[in-house]
Amino acid sequence: MAIDPDELLPRKPKSEIVLGQDISALSVVELEARIIALENEILRSREALKARAATKNAADAVFKR
Repeated sequence: MAIDPDELLPRKPKSEIVLGQDISALSVVELEARIIALENEILRSREALKARAATKNAADAVFKR
């Protein structure tokens, strides 16, 4: 049985959010889901910033900057 090359490619999620995309055709439900996804991404980004700051502070403490 042959393997379809398209099956080997990574799949993009159907609800991929592109910043700046035209949202005029989205329904209320789609817009609400988009807002939730964006808020979750903001939280994830803020947590990453906190982790980076903690790492920097730990390094500064070791090297007494």
